[in-house]
Amino acid sequence: MTTTPAPAIDVRGLRKTYGPVVAVDHVDLAVAEGEIFGVLGPNGSGKSTTVECIAGMRRPDAGTVRILGLDPVADHDAVKRSVGVQLQSAGLQPKLRVREALDLFASFYDDPREPLELATRLGLGDRLDHPWRKLSGGQQQRLAIALALVGRPRVALLDELSTGLDPRSRRDVWDLVEEVRADGTTILLVTHLMEEAQHLCDRIALVERGRILVVDTPEGLIGRTAAPLVMSFVPDRALDTGGLVALAGVSDVMERSGRLQVACDDAAVLRVLDWLHDQHVRPEHLRVTESSLDEAYLDLVAGDETTTDAPEKESIR
Repeated sequence: MTTTPAPAIDVRGLRKTYGPVVAVDHVDLAVAEGEIFGVLGPNGSGKSTTVECIAGMRRPDAGTVRILGLDPVADHDAVKRSVGVQLQSAGLQPKLRVREALDLFASFYDDPREPLELATRLGLGDRLDHPWRKLSGGQQQRLAIALALVGRPRVALLDELSTGLDPRSRRDVWDLVEEVRADGTTILLVTHLMEEAQHLCDRIALVERGRILVVDTPEGLIGRTAAPLVMSFVPDRALDTGGLVALAGVSDVMERSGRLQVACDDAAVLRVLDWLHDQHVRPEHLRVTESSLDEAYLDLVAGDETTTDAPEKESIR
């Protein structure tokens, strides 16, 4: 008889309110060990509040939170030895220098990463003697990430990982996160960046107004859309796009600078090609790609907003 391993993060019935505002509305969430799990949603959807409750920084109004089997409030000292946290609005003492902050946080753990090596990986090697207040917003963000990961945590809670980072720095941070996961760290990643979620996460929970709408792999979420594929091509002659829209499985046709984009399902791809052949139209520079996570999110959120009855909460397992 086999048993299912306990999740690294286990949240049940989590609810948090601020006066009349419901920030988190009975969320169930379970993250497996070694997983990169994304929580994706717009600003104000309750993502950061959820992380703060998991980290033990806020006491829930209802529900239970367990991280590595421990209560983050009652067992706070034990939890913080195994959990790294990078928050959206983290701050340090203004005069604390980069080197001092890294050495201080590394001293909290039994087997930390080499602080100087981590600083170099994150582009802070030439800022070691700079105080926190003299760092740019992006440099402060990279230091916050370094402090969350320097202790080789078993679980890392990363909130708005790429805020303030330029594209090159963002890619460097993504590479580091993947490396940390490969070393055995479980990561809960909170973001509103679709590209980041799609690149890093094994599974994603879409959150809206404090509730979980759906959970799936990035590919699974895209597959839930009405049109999971986009055919893009330049027709070699004028055509009536109304004929394309009328084909079964085609949900939309757009023209951009002479290039047509046909949103459709898998089965419609051959129908489109057959129809073009019958019209004696050659689709030049043809490409068939998956829809983006942006489109999947908008489809799912729009579906939630048009539902008259409140959807059943979906547990993340």
